[in-house]
Amino acid sequence: MYKVIVTDSISETGLQALHSHPDCQVDLETNLTNEQLIDRVRDYDALIVRSQTQVTKEIIQAADRLKVIARAGVGVDNIDIDAATEKGVIVINAPSGNTMAATEHTLAMMLSLARNIPQAYGSLTSGKWERKHFKGVELYQKTLGVVGMGRIGTEVAKRAKGFQMNILGYDPFLTEERAKKLGVIKAELDEIAEKADFITVHTPLTPETRGLIDAAFLEKTKKGVRIINCARGGIIDEKALVDAVNSGHVAGAAIDVFVHEPPENPELTNNPHIIVTPHLGASTEEAQEKVAQSVSEEIIDIFTTGAVQHALNLPHISSAVQQKIKPYLTLSEQMAELLMQIFQKAPEQIKINYYGELFLEETGLLTRQMIKALLSFYLDKSVNIVNVMQVLKTHGLSYSVQKNAAHKGFTNFIELEIANGAEKATIGCTVLNGFGGRIVSINGYRFDMEPEQYLLYIKHIDVPGMIGNVGSLLGKNHINIGSMYVGRKNIGGEAVMILTVDKPVNDAVRTDLLSLPDLHDVQFVEIDIPEKA
Repeated sequence: MYKVIVTDSISETGLQALHSHPDCQVDLETNLTNEQLIDRVRDYDALIVRSQTQVTKEIIQAADRLKVIARAGVGVDNIDIDAATEKGVIVINAPSGNTMAATEHTLAMMLSLARNIPQAYGSLTSGKWERKHFKGVELYQKTLGVVGMGRIGTEVAKRAKGFQMNILGYDPFLTEERAKKLGVIKAELDEIAEKADFITVHTPLTPETRGLIDAAFLEKTKKGVRIINCARGGIIDEKALVDAVNSGHVAGAAIDVFVHEPPENPELTNNPHIIVTPHLGASTEEAQEKVAQSVSEEIIDIFTTGAVQHALNLPHISSAVQQKIKPYLTLSEQMAELLMQIFQKAPEQIKINYYGELFLEETGLLTRQMIKALLSFYLDKSVNIVNVMQVLKTHGLSYSVQKNAAHKGFTNFIELEIANGAEKATIGCTVLNGFGGRIVSINGYRFDMEPEQYLLYIKHIDVPGMIGNVGSLLGKNHINIGSMYVGRKNIGGEAVMILTVDKPVNDAVRTDLLSLPDLHDVQFVEIDIPEKA
């Protein structure tokens, strides 16, 4: 008998698959304290939560019997995924169950914002009759900027076309081909700011998207623009939004999500030109049933067949395969991280070339590891080697893999190439016996570099004194150089210098470096280096 504990309020209809399964026992125990859950979870094979329960490391460590933690929804900020992975517990969610609910709430907020419906309702119910005060605008033939063209952004765009709106879509992974199929115009953020009458955001919250809609962005927008956020709190700078609304530049906003929930900014929640709702995007009966049904059915699959569809952490792989490719697992991810930060563009095409006898065997895990690292630069940490191919397909991206027994100068060698339009970037790595993983080529330049956490990638002309000038400037800013790698193709031509440094390099130092004669570009790169045992 498999035992399942549900610690948050979940749709009973959605849980029916578990209730009716002869080998499953379901117990609903809400409002448990952390200590109570630590004691209770020891007896269960699965834990189902929404957003209230905080599944901490202590809870996971106590759960020796636990096989799966299920989030009946999308966000998993309340689950310690690293601790679950370490414990061998699968973490799953229901990524598509609330798509329609969030889509429709976005449209409801947009219409409410256009026609001042909440304000007019409040006025009338207080005994006033102020028709002239609440004159609105039409959506018809207005321009809508959709920032983030994933599942929800795409569905919003489809329905907005029903109002005959002109749609501008921004997403790092939106290709011209996919935009054309959707009937939207692929646009950059600045173009959306300049042209859109309404702007709605649908990105995950990542370091790159936090504060994406800030004061600088709002200054570029059309006067009278209206802004909607039903995605994640923090994508929009709340203070900058309030200031722009109060100044009259932004006509109004509709906000469902906040940096702190419940929100702590009365200037935002009490503003007469800002519509606010308490994170209702997924709060429909249908959505709650769908997410509960999704995780229930997947839990049964995990129990009975081992099949996993929506895992957010690493799956189990055989020890034989892992031992063979283990030296390349971290190395391949690190080189993808490095290349992505140098390239600074979302890849439209990905090519992976494997050379050597080792890679004539199964390389799917390595392929997924590299693509995950590439996509994670723009997407959130929910992209993993289990769902990465589905994410790749969702964004309409292509990839190819080639294997060759030839050595190409090394016993085994991996080459990764990414392209955006006509622009391309390449990187190669290998493992040297006795020396470990090495990055050995970047964009045609040869190196022998051990990956480290903080790097400076510098493009310059091959002239005397360049290394000394760079070193002196970094020294003045108290930045210590750990090691240096240089590469050139022709004497006196273009060259590349890679420095490992002991701490992050800020924009001011980068600006100083760019002022040096014959120095063309500087990129600060930070890659994940696991702690040594």
